[in-house]
Amino acid sequence: MPQAILTCDPDSVDLARHELKEAAPNAHIEEILSPGVLLVELGDSYWEFAEKWHQQPPIFVRHLCPTQVTVPLHSTPQDLDDLLQAVAVEFNELIDPELSFSVQTRILTKDYPLKPFDVNTALANLIHESTDAPLDVRKPMQILSVVVAQNPPIAYLGLSPTILNISDWAGGMRRFMHEDEQISRAEFKLLEALEVFKIELPVRGLALDLGAAPGGWTRILRQKGQYVTAIDPARLDIRLKGDDGIRYLRMTAQAYLKDEPDFYDLIVNDMRMDARDSARIMVSYATFLYPHGAGLMTLKLPEEDRQPVLKQTFDILRKAYIIAGARQLFHNRSEITVYLRPQKR
Repeated sequence: MPQAILTCDPDSVDLARHELKEAAPNAHIEEILSPGVLLVELGDSYWEFAEKWHQQPPIFVRHLCPTQVTVPLHSTPQDLDDLLQAVAVEFNELIDPELSFSVQTRILTKDYPLKPFDVNTALANLIHESTDAPLDVRKPMQILSVVVAQNPPIAYLGLSPTILNISDWAGGMRRFMHEDEQISRAEFKLLEALEVFKIELPVRGLALDLGAAPGGWTRILRQKGQYVTAIDPARLDIRLKGDDGIRYLRMTAQAYLKDEPDFYDLIVNDMRMDARDSARIMVSYATFLYPHGAGLMTLKLPEEDRQPVLKQTFDILRKAYIIAGARQLFHNRSEITVYLRPQKR
């Protein structure tokens, strides 16, 4: 029976399970390998299942990979030889030599003698020497996924086209380098969202940042060449002071609505409030978004009854927007990020 490994936020396992059942009614979770890392029995074709999620990505499952081969391990450095043997026997003939590849290793067990880099390097060298396929860790076309679990120690290996993994990154864990000018970790959410949803910002575009303080999203938008109107009753970080590309209005989003807002190419909203109230505010601002524009917002979800709240919130947003994407990104916690396009009017 086909198996796969799904990855989600540890607090969203119930929501990921629901998405799994919707896509593959015969599937079930066989084992939780680590918090948020789920070994599942699919019951149906892996490739048909993966294609469904490629066409319509799930919200809460961040990463997907097949498990075509299992390798018993002993938690010693000699495990690398066993992994090399398995790849040589099982995968060298499956690798397309015309397509770039990468090896992505996740080690879920503590105090394991090998590091992901050790496994990635050894297996990638073997594959390249055996198949002449080009190694490209940044934009591979095919990925050999290796997941090392414990109790008992075992490795799950699977080869798949990158586009069917939901995320290009191992386990969906997209990391960004810290910058000295960074104002808040919330900046990573915006960077990841722009990348995941493939949002191309216009040259010298006009952006509205609702609930902007302390200014992390405003800083990133300025970095991307946008002119930003930042709305928040709280003050922005002092490092943004003096930037002529920022117009700071010390007021609430509701108050700015009464002040004849300008029109914008992008409206972003990372306000910490009930998801439904935040959606209503975004709907109110929809008329101030250019037809070619976009909206990007986070929805803060409660600890309980998240599915009903999410449905109600989406129903509110659909009064003015097309929901072009919704994902619980790696840098989201008890929230999701939603990409909006204005409805034709």
